[in-house]
Amino acid sequence: MADIKVVTEVAGRICALSVSVGASISEGDDIAFVEAMKMEIPVAAPATGTLKALLVKLDDTVAEGQVLAIVEG
Repeated sequence: MADIKVVTEVAGRICALSVSVGASISEGDDIAFVEAMKMEIPVAAPATGTLKALLVKLDDTVAEGQVLAIVEG
């Protein structure tokens, strides 16, 4: 099984985490929400699998292109 990186397309602050490690997720499920310019932008799973790791926590500041989580597909 391959590890798939969940990457944010915007810089901002993690304002919500929708799933926890070990959860089964489907492609398109929201993993986290990044607050940027007073908007909450969802970061979706790129593939179906199990959430292997969350690399951020609530209120962390993230950069564009940063890996937020790892999905085991």
